[in-house]
Parts: sequence; structure tokens; C-alpha cells
Amino acid sequence: MTPVELSRTVLHAVRRAVDAGELEVPVPERAVVAPPGPGGCGDYATTIALQLARPAGQPPRRVAEVLRPYLVDVDGIADVVLTGPGFLNISLHGTAPAALVEEILRHGTRYGYADGPDGRVVRLHCPHDLRAVVVAEAAARVLRSQGALVRTSCGAPLAPEWTAALGVRVDAAGPAPAELAVTVRPVPAPGDPDPLRLGRDAGRWALLHPAPHDRPRTGDEHLVQRESNPLFRVRYAHARTRALTRNAADLGFTAEPGPLAEAPSEPTPLAADPAPASHDLLAALADHPRVLAAAAEHRAPDRLARHLVTVADAALPLLPAVLPRGAEKPSAAHRARLALAEAAGAVLAGGLSLLGIDAPDHL
Repeated sequence: MTPVELSRTVLHAVRRAVDAGELEVPVPERAVVAPPGPGGCGDYATTIALQLARPAGQPPRRVAEVLRPYLVDVDGIADVVLTGPGFLNISLHGTAPAALVEEILRHGTRYGYADGPDGRVVRLHCPHDLRAVVVAEAAARVLRSQGALVRTSCGAPLAPEWTAALGVRVDAAGPAPAELAVTVRPVPAPGDPDPLRLGRDAGRWALLHPAPHDRPRTGDEHLVQRESNPLFRVRYAHARTRALTRNAADLGFTAEPGPLAEAPSEPTPLAADPAPASHDLLAALADHPRVLAAAAEHRAPDRLARHLVTVADAALPLLPAVLPRGAEKPSAAHRARLALAEAAGAVLAGGLSLLGIDAPDHL
């Protein structure tokens, strides 16, 4: 069962409890599931009981107790444990991390996208300001990934140098449309130094990464090729995953989702178990659909940009353990780690694409 399928299962459990009269709440559109945090257990955890407690007029723990039986009897779920104020910790049959990686690799850079159009029509309007245009355009891309039909407009025709340098475009220029429109109005970027001189990728990142209420910095820090630059870390992590795929092919093996650690019968000189590093990465990857949905709902591509930094920072510690070392032969664990690395690369490439930023295979 994949995280998306498990989220639907949780919502179905809520609906069954409502139909049975055990809960009186509106069934939410989404249920967030993610690897459990400190104090949790199992493969995934959900905070749905905490989310429903107030509308249900009951303590979160009681809501969780109501939902637990509707989850335990579902095929594919091995056990459900309540922890803390009302967290539902779900253990699945089989290998949940492998299912997540399989789902990501199946969808590729479109992992986290909606299945198709959902009927929403969103109109985004922005003032004649470079940052506002860049944010509106990126927000439109994210909204389209979630099934919305989006039209963008700007208060005046775009300056030709904006399109030439940062590739920005809108569907129409002029006053806000008569139809109800969402106005995108982040804090403008400083005029000096000009973000246009950073080029398309660094310029867009400089304007998109900060929250809308923060004034962006547009200095040369976005161009440096070192770890202090978040954009560099994101693109470097992606390029490393692509290099690992090429190197693995040279060694004669390909990715295959599965357990990340070596079996006890397969001793290895690799001293460190990759599980601690992989846990953070799996959590970030499982959270990607939720981040996309939230970025679309709030017209906030900065949420996606910061999430990509989280994915990259979680991926980089794992990557040195992907390929065999010394006289090691490629094992099932190496193939599984490669699959996880490729999944991370797909999420990074897909996220950068939504921001209008290139994800090069070589860096």
C-alpha cells in the first residue's frame, strides 16, 4: 500500500465512522500520512484524529479510538497503534518503504500530481512587479499539477528583459479580470542588485525560495557552487543521483526497490547502517504530495522550494552508501538504495521543473 492509497484508506475509515454515527464531522478532502516521528512506531502515522477532534467535539484520543477498528480490518494493514494525544501509527504488510519508492519511480517527475483535472478554475493576477510575476507563474504551475485550470494576468505588459532573462510569461496583461481573481503580491525584490543578472535558474530561485512576506536577497550567494547555497545543494543532489545510475550501469546493476540494509547472511565492510539516513529521506519523499497540495492551496511555491532543500539534505548522506565498495559485489541492498536515490532524484527534478528551474544531470 502506497502513501497515497493509505491516505485514501484513512479517509474511507472516517467516512465509515461517520456513516455508522460514531463521528459527526465533515469528511476532509485529504488525510496526511508520513513516517512516524519520535515516539511513534510502524510504517506510517497520521494526525487525522487531531484534525477532527474540534469539529467532532471529542478529545483526539477518543477520535483515534473510534477510527482504529475501521483501519485494522483493512487488507494490507497489519496493526494500528495509538500514541501521544491521538496519533494513529499504522503498520503495513510487506515493505512500505519499497512501495513508496515503487510509486515514485512509476510516476517519475510527476509524483504527487493529481490524477487529472478537478474542475477548478483559478485566476491569478499580479501587479507589474518582477517577483510577483515569477511567483504567480510558479504558483500556476503548481496549481496545474494539482488538477486546476489556471489563467494568469499582470497589471501591465511584461518588460521584454523579464522574459529574456527569467523566462516569465503570463496569459494576459491589463487590469484584473472581472471574474474573481486571486492577487499574488509578495514583497518586491530590491532593485539593486538586479535579480535579472543572476540568470534564469538562480534568479528565479532567489525570488521563489523566501516566503512572500520576506524581502529576497539577490546577491551573488545564489551563484556560488558550495553547500552554503541551497539551490546548489538541490541541484547537486539531483546530479549525484543521476551519476549513481550511470555508475551502477557500468557495474552491471540497476535499481530495484526493497530492503535497504544487508541481510545478516551478507556481511559487508560498510560500517554504517543506512537506515537512519534513509528514514529522513523516506519521510521527506512521502510528504511531497502534501507539500504540493499545500503549495497549490496557498499559492505559495516557496513551500515547494524549501521542501526540495529538505529532500536534498536528507538524500546527500545516503548517497555514498549506494554503490558497492572495494571488492563488494552488487547486492539487493545496493539495488534498493539505488532505487531510493533515483526516487529522490525524480522528486528533485520534478520540483525544480515546477519552479521553472533546470535540473542538470551533470554539475
